[in-house]
Amino acid sequence: MLKLKAVTCGLAFALLSLTARANDEQTLRQITQQLLDAIAPGHVDVWNTYLDERLIHVDENGVARTKADFLKELTPLPAGLKGSIRIDSFRAAIHGDVAVVAHEDQEQLDYFGQQLHSRFRTLDTWKRTPAGWRLIAEQTTAVLHDPPPASLSKSELCSYAGTYQLTDKIQNTVSCADNSLVFTRTDRPPVRFLPEVRDVFFAPGQPRSRRIFLRDSQGNILAFVDRREGEDVRWTKTPQQHRNTQLEH
Repeated sequence: MLKLKAVTCGLAFALLSLTARANDEQTLRQITQQLLDAIAPGHVDVWNTYLDERLIHVDENGVARTKADFLKELTPLPAGLKGSIRIDSFRAAIHGDVAVVAHEDQEQLDYFGQQLHSRFRTLDTWKRTPAGWRLIAEQTTAVLHDPPPASLSKSELCSYAGTYQLTDKIQNTVSCADNSLVFTRTDRPPVRFLPEVRDVFFAPGQPRSRRIFLRDSQGNILAFVDRREGEDVRWTKTPQQHRNTQLEH
């Protein structure tokens, strides 16, 4: 009988814990949506209520701010702009009086009549206080997506074809395909790149990087750079390939 009571008590405690966690998660989701709703109109009072005084906030551009810095920059959208942000997905892990929350949000912005759609992923850290949950840290990242591809003629695409080298032993062979370029690096599988604009190409599903072709004053292609986060790795067209391009011009 005692053993049965112990089991029953244990199950009851577990059920209460699950219920408490579910309630906490629902509360945090509601608060988070309140904060998102307050961004477009610049309702500082809402954010001021839920931000801890020692908040560390990192925005999608990597700028770190204090609570005072953040609230100072929270102003209503300018005239001609209308926006809203809603939670798409929400997940919370409760650790006693600390909660770690990951949520993905959809922003809709009417920008002088043009409709823009953006997505953001945010990681929040909350602390339970006598006054309720308070946000002690937040980091937001933009969810990048591929740009619309441009359309280049076959002759334009094939003008980029050739062999480019990083070192004497590491080369990239570029070939033209159906409205795309195929880059085949030494000892690696080929990768397809689409044109974004003239001389700029991107790999579908890899929006952080671009391959940008460089030309001389006569318009001859000299090299391409593999650009990621503003840093360039240069691949130089091999001398024979460069001479062939000059002869074609």
